[in-house]
Amino acid sequence: MQKGNIGVTTENIFPVIKKFLYSDHEIFLREMVSNAVDATQKLKTLKEKGDFKGELGDLTIHISLDEKENTLTISDRGIGMTAEEIDKYINQIAFSGVNDFLEKYKDNANNIIGHFGLGFYSAFMVAKKVEIVTRSYRDDAQAVKWSCDGSPEYTIEDTEKDDRGTHIIIYIDDDCKEFLEKAKIESLLQKYCKFIPVPIAFGKKQEWKDGKMQDTEEDNIINNVEPLWTKTPSTLKDEDYKQFYRTLYPMHDEPLFWIHLNVDYPFNLTGILYFPRIQSNIDLQKGKIQLYCNQVFVTDQVEGIVPEFLTLLHGVIDSPDIPLNVSRSYLQSDANVKKISTYITKKVSDRLSSIFKEDRKQYEEKWDDLKLFIHYGMLSQDDFYDRAKDFALFKDTDGKFFTYEEYRTLIKDNQTDKDKRLVYLYANDCEAEYTYIQVAKEKGYSVLLFDGQLDTPLASMLEQKLSDGKEGVSFVRVDSDTIDRLIHKDDERKIELTDDEREMLTETFRSQLPKIEKTEFHVEVQPMGEQARPVVITQSEYMRRMKDMSRYQSGMAFYGQMPDMYNLVLNADHPLINSQRSTLNSQLSSILSPVSSEIKGLDARLAALRQQKDKANDEEKKTIDETIGETEKQIQEQRDKKRTLIADNAKDNAVVHQLIDLALLQNGLLRGEALDRFLARSVDLITD
Repeated sequence: MQKGNIGVTTENIFPVIKKFLYSDHEIFLREMVSNAVDATQKLKTLKEKGDFKGELGDLTIHISLDEKENTLTISDRGIGMTAEEIDKYINQIAFSGVNDFLEKYKDNANNIIGHFGLGFYSAFMVAKKVEIVTRSYRDDAQAVKWSCDGSPEYTIEDTEKDDRGTHIIIYIDDDCKEFLEKAKIESLLQKYCKFIPVPIAFGKKQEWKDGKMQDTEEDNIINNVEPLWTKTPSTLKDEDYKQFYRTLYPMHDEPLFWIHLNVDYPFNLTGILYFPRIQSNIDLQKGKIQLYCNQVFVTDQVEGIVPEFLTLLHGVIDSPDIPLNVSRSYLQSDANVKKISTYITKKVSDRLSSIFKEDRKQYEEKWDDLKLFIHYGMLSQDDFYDRAKDFALFKDTDGKFFTYEEYRTLIKDNQTDKDKRLVYLYANDCEAEYTYIQVAKEKGYSVLLFDGQLDTPLASMLEQKLSDGKEGVSFVRVDSDTIDRLIHKDDERKIELTDDEREMLTETFRSQLPKIEKTEFHVEVQPMGEQARPVVITQSEYMRRMKDMSRYQSGMAFYGQMPDMYNLVLNADHPLINSQRSTLNSQLSSILSPVSSEIKGLDARLAALRQQKDKANDEEKKTIDETIGETEKQIQEQRDKKRTLIADNAKDNAVVHQLIDLALLQNGLLRGEALDRFLARSVDLITD
């Protein structure tokens, strides 16, 4: 028996391995199986080169549990090891048998997975002792047994083993008993080894017999050694791709289409990426691309390998150029990873472009499922925008589709305002904004449907991208102002109202608006034509857009806390508003006249005091300031009195209340008690 210390520079290597080498203890099983695959693939390569004369036979890797002995065993019939090789590759942590092997057989090595000498030692994350029983493929090789209890001390001795290959026997530590559970090991094998290129057997297949499930004699092979991405695309049918998608994501709808990746220069990469039917929530779609290294699962956190927007795709990427022990810092710095990212972006763009060109009708039918993905890419990556702008689409409220250039041509003549700005009108909800859409259409305008999660930031980006030196571009929701002010064609028409009439109208309506939490209204009068509604509610494009953006950008969160700001616009051309103006004149002129006169007198006095202050000395200014303050207070009192008189007159005005409530109802703002009063009033008006 040989004894010794493992060749490490510190005796603290095992605590480091147990706690810090890997972020998740379950990785040990992937490493152990990967080593077994390496050993098997090495033997295949030796056979191909003529350096191994024997028969390969059954190369299945076997995983077994022994609950009595508290062991998990990984067995292969691969290349095996001699005592000298164990001393070099196991006892000397700084060396890696894979690296030596790759150097010798670099031209035709069969998918050698491991690249790091520490992979074997991941077993000590869960083990209190590890044994290796191994016999080399070499003729007359002596089987040997290596044992280590998690300290730098080991033993190695001759033993008996009939066949070539290696058993790794892991004695599971007391605090890791879950790795002795069949269901746990089965789930880990499904996660990490589902597509490993060598058959993996875990237990026996079962069948229903004598009223219960019983083991058969047949091995339970848990993996598919030739997953779809390893096959030639020309040999596959659409149903093959759909079936593989169902294997990966059994609870998902069928994909829209897919891309089969296959490149061997300047890096090695295979895989299949699927375009899913993307739902509205971006975050729920991520984490669906699985990264493999020679068919061994590495991670589903692929943000460093593919651009952010491509993480919405589903599928697999397999590259031997990305190591199993992948880290975020590695992904950010490695040149091959950056090349892979660029390549995948180009392949996705080319695929979308070809579908658009070859079958635009089919592309349009899938647009609602595709647009979130495409908009995400355009917003997050300039080079994707440059590619996508030719196959990205606008959809209008009639369900018609246009490329960006087609739509510009459509609206250029009619929707360019007097300042040479091209105005894109849009709606977020055809039902809720129906009236506003119809008013725009009556003017001959086109209205886009922007009902996607990213349409608000998209509008802001397109205002920059679609503008040029001669022509500006703006996107405005169709209910953000009156139609004539959304697209200014001529100077605004003036309305023939005195200041007193304007104040009586606006204050009458303002005073009767219901109190709505975190909602403020500004009331104004505009000429909108006799056919337009008597009262219209609009909301500032800027404020609504900022509040929408606050949901996506944390730095804009303060906009989300601000109240909703609406304009209540009274149509000065409508007979009902003109009738109210006449009624208010007759009801309020005599009542308000003394108050208005008092305010005018106080305003004149205030102006005189301010002029007097300009010429006074410091002592006199102090006295004047006191008088100014008192005068301002009196003015405010008279204005409050005037508003109170107007409000008292309006409180029983059923027409005013009905007009306000109709406008609120149209915008989904009439709720609770105010809605109940509206319903009762409506019944009364019908009855009368």
